[in-house]
Amino acid sequence: MARFAIEATPPMGHPLCGGWIKPVEGVDDPLSLRGLVVLGAGDPVVLATLDATGLLNRDHVAFCERLARAVGTTPQRVALHCVHQHNAVFFDRDAHRLVQHAGLEPTAGIMDPAHLDDLMNRAEAAARRSLAQARVVARFSAARSEVERIASNRRILGPEGTVVGIRFSSTRDPALRDAPEGVIDREMNVWAFHDADGNPLARVSFYAVHPMSYYGDGRVSADFVGLARCRRDWEEPGVLHLCFTGAAGNITAGKYNDGLKRRRGELTDRYHDALRRADAEADARAVPLARLDWSVADLMLPPRTDLDPERLRATIADATLSPAERHRAALAASWVERCRQSVPISLGTLRINNAVGLFLPGETFVEYQLDAKARRPDLEVAVAAYGDGGPWYIPLARSFREGGYEPTVAFVGPEAEQPYRAAIVAQLDAV
Repeated sequence: MARFAIEATPPMGHPLCGGWIKPVEGVDDPLSLRGLVVLGAGDPVVLATLDATGLLNRDHVAFCERLARAVGTTPQRVALHCVHQHNAVFFDRDAHRLVQHAGLEPTAGIMDPAHLDDLMNRAEAAARRSLAQARVVARFSAARSEVERIASNRRILGPEGTVVGIRFSSTRDPALRDAPEGVIDREMNVWAFHDADGNPLARVSFYAVHPMSYYGDGRVSADFVGLARCRRDWEEPGVLHLCFTGAAGNITAGKYNDGLKRRRGELTDRYHDALRRADAEADARAVPLARLDWSVADLMLPPRTDLDPERLRATIADATLSPAERHRAALAASWVERCRQSVPISLGTLRINNAVGLFLPGETFVEYQLDAKARRPDLEVAVAAYGDGGPWYIPLARSFREGGYEPTVAFVGPEAEQPYRAAIVAQLDAV
């Protein structure tokens, strides 16, 4: 295993969260890109996390190509996922160009392409350099812990089965916070890789929640997930810690977070506690690494039928609309064009001993994660979402009848569930 990490903090003035919140005015804590290169089981496999809101379409494909080139593998063997903090950057240069061509001010937009180019250049160089320091992985373990008082379902359903309340990442309404947690995955899954002497080389965690306490103030932050990860860095110098965000499309911390600044520290404490407990359990269960397999399947998810390119272009050009509306239309147009060109999304599956990691795109709903775990109770299944962010939200078919926020902004429609679920099932059944 080779390990690499670089800083990914955007420069002053850079747009944040797609350009519809305040741009960078300062940095509370830095962002990073972290990666592992697994060697010796066929072509190398790359697992990487990026502190960003999203990496979409051609930019995700290009970034995977660059990392693959650096380590001598194929892009289909690169699992590059965003952690999805919101005081961070959305990367989609095609959408950014659409916004720029619509006549916004030169400094406005979704992203600065120069920042992404610099990030890809440094990531490629770091991944290539890491190969010279590759270490033998002798032992591996998978474990889990129960996370307390972080996750809650964003969608609160009424007796008629429709959404009657929405818990965003920070929720001030006491009635919404008092509602039950709803459907969540309480488990944090972790992997640990050890050398022949039992020393940890890398730790990987998977947990499904939108990783935001508060945002929109222009202060870059890796938020509570990144801060908890940083604590583990301090506690275990020389060990690389990666935190994948699971299928959290409909999961936030809203029940336990009213947006007050002190909540970030409280959520960090709880996340860190779950990490430490799971890591300790993983160390106690380490066994010889006996098996490692990677498989991948390509998937096409059609765009929502009402995403008309002409209407999207008119929305982008409408100066009376908010940046959020115009930029979201640009991201949708980028996805529609990608589908027109039949560029698929890759679903990756990594098996290590009795553990399976499922690497999914976009803001996948947690039900897909729970169903994946239930399908293979014989294995330790962990799920990472927020890979290729092109489709944005991936709800269930019934979510569109239930209403609420996510179906109104998803770039796929109810017809996406069947092929998406079928692809996940096929990957799991093939293990």
